[in-house]
Amino acid sequence: MKHTIGILGGMGPAATADMLEKFVYLRDATCDQQHIPLIVSSIPDIPDRTACLLSGGPSPYHYLERYLHMLEEAGAECIVIPCNTAHYWFEDLRAVAKAEMISILDATLGEIPPSVKRVGLLATNATLATGLYQKKATAQGLTLIPPEDTGQEQVMQAIYALKSGNKPAAEKLLLPQIERLISRGAQRIIMGCTEIPLIVSGHEDVADCRFIDSTASLVRAAIRWYESRSDTQTALVPEQFAHA
Repeated sequence: MKHTIGILGGMGPAATADMLEKFVYLRDATCDQQHIPLIVSSIPDIPDRTACLLSGGPSPYHYLERYLHMLEEAGAECIVIPCNTAHYWFEDLRAVAKAEMISILDATLGEIPPSVKRVGLLATNATLATGLYQKKATAQGLTLIPPEDTGQEQVMQAIYALKSGNKPAAEKLLLPQIERLISRGAQRIIMGCTEIPLIVSGHEDVADCRFIDSTASLVRAAIRWYESRSDTQTALVPEQFAHA
């Protein structure tokens, strides 16, 4: 199969499964053969990205590089990574990759309408501390609004609650922070951690503004990559999983 996309996942497994589902539902296919060819790596031994960047924990880089090359050897021509914080190592990985790579940061920011200038950002402590979104957003003329200190603590607790399988606890922690971002002027809210769409699912109406789902943004960009190289193009499903 030509133009196969590799998913470098496992960070965490639920977020990887969510991406796989979005590849199915965001592709407007009428038969099996029109779906996107995917090779999925969901090996969860990659060290915690936030612990590495903020607490001196083991680096995930060599794991990421190993699984990237594994996907390439299996036939992947393009690599996507359903983890925002892992994009701290994106340029280093792209430098050693033979396959093309698509950035979740660029894909997500690219879906913000030109009329929107104030955007809330829900992400890990490490994504915020390393400025992954802030640097690109500033260049785009955007003002990013992260949660306040105690609110960010609850966002992190929500992310880890979801990773541990406790979605009710994650919802209780996260949903008030969404309302707080809106009260502070957010016109859109970036779900800048791939666990967050799983927490928000079923509660999209909690926001008076719309969400930008980073997983869905990356999937749409990957589908466009595939279609630009494929003889037969099939339209994206509009709005499905988008909230953007």
